[in-house]
Amino acid sequence: MSWESVIGLEVHVQLATNSKIFSGAPTAFGAEPNTQACVVDLGLPGVLPVLNEEAVRMAVKFGLAIGAEIHPYSVFDRKNYFYPDLPKGYQISQFEQPIVGRGSLTVHVEGCEPQQVGITRAHLEEDAGKSIHDAYAGLTGIDLNRTGTPLLEVVSEPDLRTAAEAAAYFRQLHSLVRYLKICDGNLAEGSMRCDANVSVRRVGDPELGVRAEIKNINSFRFVEMAITYEIERQIELLESGGTVARDTRLYDAERNETRSMRSKELSNDYRYFPDPDLLPIELDQSFIDAVAADLPELPEAKLKRYVAQLELSDYDAAWLTQDPEVAEFFEAVFAQAGNAKLAANWVMGELSAALNKAELSIAESPVPAATLGELLQRIADGTVSGKIAKGLFDTLWQSGGDVDTIIASEGLQQVTDSGEIQAMVDEIVAANPDQVAQFLSGKDKVFGFFVGQVMKASKGKANPAQVNELLRAALKK
Repeated sequence: MSWESVIGLEVHVQLATNSKIFSGAPTAFGAEPNTQACVVDLGLPGVLPVLNEEAVRMAVKFGLAIGAEIHPYSVFDRKNYFYPDLPKGYQISQFEQPIVGRGSLTVHVEGCEPQQVGITRAHLEEDAGKSIHDAYAGLTGIDLNRTGTPLLEVVSEPDLRTAAEAAAYFRQLHSLVRYLKICDGNLAEGSMRCDANVSVRRVGDPELGVRAEIKNINSFRFVEMAITYEIERQIELLESGGTVARDTRLYDAERNETRSMRSKELSNDYRYFPDPDLLPIELDQSFIDAVAADLPELPEAKLKRYVAQLELSDYDAAWLTQDPEVAEFFEAVFAQAGNAKLAANWVMGELSAALNKAELSIAESPVPAATLGELLQRIADGTVSGKIAKGLFDTLWQSGGDVDTIIASEGLQQVTDSGEIQAMVDEIVAANPDQVAQFLSGKDKVFGFFVGQVMKASKGKANPAQVNELLRAALKK
């Protein structure tokens, strides 16, 4: 019998607040170690935490975006465990009464129908510090700057069945929190981290297998690679007569393997109890309504609009809406150019290739959206050909400037005068009698030769549609 995997993800989303969840200490990334943790973050005697309202607002915003129940009453708990980067000896989190209840997220896996993945809950908590293992030989350093940074932990249902689905879910969640502007989504800086719970079972078996948890994965590719490895490890172990241990594992990207860190704790091991220093969160409907009114157009709705109203393909719409900055850039190009398909082709093609080559984000594009839109206008109105436009794009990329000024100064206007094009066509046809004979004998591919010769003679400026029309007429004479 074949095996199937059962996967659930716990994603820690670092909320983009200016200060920490229970103190006024800053959250900026990259500060000198241990310079951004105040006495509240460290839990020194006599201090009291004060809840950051903006973190609550962001959690509610996320819950509304996934169609989840927003709990008007939620409680902070203490999660007790010892680790060197947890200075208080406990983490303030939410357990039995989280702020966000059940919801769902639509996930798109290439070549498959859209899939609804259930989200069990999303709860607020504070982050721990960070252990640094590579700064000092034989020693571990502790940086407490991250301590107290607000997190939203998003827990999925075990609805995912493949590593590709899990990576797509993580990517979709990453896109959503960036659309909502509740997280910058910087994976390299740890703004989103993923724990994957993985088990396998025989196909058709209603019982879940023993799961292992892979901790702190921070890339889409590594999520897929780590889960793929873990699935194969568990199947191989079971088929050889062994058993899967319930443990917490680390993914080593260099070796592409997971390794056991420790046995997996159960919730009872953390001895949860309500935090005595924090009042429950009580939300009134007016607060929730105000957050709802501030919701942007979400990626799934934007995708559907691009397909229905702009008549883009599902693939193009999905590509353009994955990143909110890309979607914003595309819409600005389209607003200027007036042709959605042409705008999509250039954003996904020429622009994307240039950005990848230069290792730039779309926000860093040397060619602004309005300028690219003007260039596409000139293609649409026949001022320049597509080929000339690509050369003009390179000029704009390297040197900037105004589209119409460059076209005029460099004489790039497309030749649309029928008499001028006809003269070139007649000259090319007369100079190539052998190719004419081949075309007339049924070798249609020779037609491309004539088109190339005319475009060469016009230095790429002849209108391609007119060239094709006049050539076919000339060759039939």
